[in-house]
Amino acid sequence: MSSPLVRLGVACVVLALVAGCTARRGAPVVDRTPGKRPAPTVSKPAAKPGEARPDLYTVKKGDTLFSIALDHGLDYRELAQWNGITDSSMIRVGQQLRLTSPVPAVTTSAAKSAPGVQGRPLGDAPPAVAGDNVKTQPRAVRAPYSDQTYAQLSGAKPEPAPKAEAGDDGIAWAWPASGKMVSGFNDGANLKGIAIAGKLGQPVLASAPGRVIFSGTGIRGFGKLIVIKHNNVFLSVYGHNNELLVKEGQSVAKGQKIAEMGSTDTDRVKLHFEIRRYGKPVDPVKLLPPG
Repeated sequence: MSSPLVRLGVACVVLALVAGCTARRGAPVVDRTPGKRPAPTVSKPAAKPGEARPDLYTVKKGDTLFSIALDHGLDYRELAQWNGITDSSMIRVGQQLRLTSPVPAVTTSAAKSAPGVQGRPLGDAPPAVAGDNVKTQPRAVRAPYSDQTYAQLSGAKPEPAPKAEAGDDGIAWAWPASGKMVSGFNDGANLKGIAIAGKLGQPVLASAPGRVIFSGTGIRGFGKLIVIKHNNVFLSVYGHNNELLVKEGQSVAKGQKIAEMGSTDTDRVKLHFEIRRYGKPVDPVKLLPPG
């Protein structure tokens, strides 16, 4: 017969085992293996509208290849190349155009073997009309566009486009002409920019370093027009000029004389000036230095 002390010890052991099992049954199971712990859910902020151009664009009535390129901050020759627009140079209402390059950039060796390109649109561009194929600029694009291709075929010396002075969003802009600002930025206006009054023949200056992607009279309302691409974000637009002093594909420096002020396609001598971010006009006064 067991003694009371033995029975008491056995009872204590039994109680301890029961308590331990109960504790183990009620404890949550957590996998602490490295790499298997569930990551906390983090919501990403939505992209701000207008921060980047879309991948595709559907052609609307009145569009031209150049107007589509300008509205999205692109070179019209690149747009033609990306979409296989060749000799016929046709776009139609409802057609989808890609706004990004489908292939890597063309190498210099490929550019040297490229056939002729005619890419300078002069005169008013016929708009797209529903149901019809309509000729638009450029009139002939037989080779993928690149700076080297353009330079080789035009006889110009290839020059790399200068980089922005302070990054894509930090260009150090300068006023393109001296004179009184006779109209400010109006988002509801047909031409969304500012107008600077001046004298016939007055110098028009590049507002920042970049590459000329258009020099001509290819779009109504702007007269003799120059468009400079500064980087993948910004373009600047200079309209109503009397004389154009730079060619497409040419690199320009900040403050370089690019044109002479005039009154083409307007009622007085003035410069129409725009800054476009991803092709969308923004108020230049907010980016230009005071003065």
